[in-house]
Amino acid sequence: MSWDWQVFCQDTITQEVGQSCFGKNGDITYLDWMMSAWGWTVSVALLSLVIALVLGAVIGTLRTLPDRPWTVRLGNAWVELFRNIPLLVQVFIWYHVIPAIFPAMKSLPGFVLVVFAIGFFTSARIAEQVRSGIQALPRGQRYAGMAMGFTTFQTYRYVLLPMAFRIIIPPLTSEAMNVFKNSSVAFAVSVAELTMFAMQAQEETSRGVEVYLAVTGLYVISAFMINRIMAFIEKRSRVPGLIAASGGGH
Repeated sequence: MSWDWQVFCQDTITQEVGQSCFGKNGDITYLDWMMSAWGWTVSVALLSLVIALVLGAVIGTLRTLPDRPWTVRLGNAWVELFRNIPLLVQVFIWYHVIPAIFPAMKSLPGFVLVVFAIGFFTSARIAEQVRSGIQALPRGQRYAGMAMGFTTFQTYRYVLLPMAFRIIIPPLTSEAMNVFKNSSVAFAVSVAELTMFAMQAQEETSRGVEVYLAVTGLYVISAFMINRIMAFIEKRSRVPGLIAASGGGH
């Protein structure tokens, strides 16, 4: 089997190999198309991650509030709902069902809807990690906040959450990397991301090996970049002895 990497220099319309792999004068090569698809993948993943982090932090915190049984039940219901429905099913619900129930959402592009779907799905997983991180802290930290005269909000804001997030950075790294992989479901609602590019380019060029190897490489690069960013954050925010000390929490 011979490989032909010049496929990425082909014009997407004429299928002719140009002098440059980047199109000029309005021409688009498969490399141009792949870079654009990568941009859509990164956009979907990053926006979904922002939604997941915000909602996950809020829901995870609500699940640990003392003397708030209905708030805890609400948080538990959120986690069970979004964690136990397959992501692809949630994408189709956001794309087909929710706009039918709320007509105002029919004007939203599929890109926005799939961001919500992935963000809500991942928020349930992050909420569970936030809850675990808070509960892993020694009870004395909560009591210390109360002794200082802090309100419940202030205790979480200044005492519990800063320490809990340091504990859960490693699993958050895994979730951030999973978001990039999960962004591939966006092809199901016609978002022009990497997976859709790979399927269409392979059909048009019959060069599936080269196309899928290149796309796989971009997914690996994306995951590696987020891994390094999270590792840097973990290193800069580490509190010496925190993990060992928190092992005997509660």
